[in-house]
Amino acid sequence: MSRERLIELWRYYQAGIANTAFGLGMYALLVWLGLNMYAAQLVAHTLGVAFNYLTYSRHVFRDADPAKLRFLLSYAVNYLVGLATLAAIAQFIVSPYLAGLLAAGIVSIVNYFALKHLVFMGKAA
Repeated sequence: MSRERLIELWRYYQAGIANTAFGLGMYALLVWLGLNMYAAQLVAHTLGVAFNYLTYSRHVFRDADPAKLRFLLSYAVNYLVGLATLAAIAQFIVSPYLAGLLAAGIVSIVNYFALKHLVFMGKAA
C-alpha cells in the first residue's frame, strides 16, 4: 500500500470519526426521544449526508473531482446497506445503540470503497 493511500485512509477515518459522532449522536438522540430506530436512522443519515460531503470532499479526497450526483446515489445505496446491516444485527443484539454502532462500523468500510472509486475520482489532466 502506498504512502499516499495510507495518508488518505488516515484522513478518511479522521473525517469518519467526526461524521460518525454526528450521525450516531443524532441517531442516539432520536432513539432517546422515542423515535423508532429505523426512522431515527433515516433522519440521522439524511442530515449527515451534507456534513459528510463537506468533510470527505474538503479533507479526505481534496485532490479529486467530486461528483455530487454520484455522492447522493452512493449515500442512497449506503443507506440501504446500512438499513439491512442494522436489521441483521438487531436480530442478535437487543440494544439499538450497540446495533447502530456496529452497523455504522461495517458500512464505513463499504462506504470508503464507494467514495474512492465511484465518487471522488482523480482530477482530469
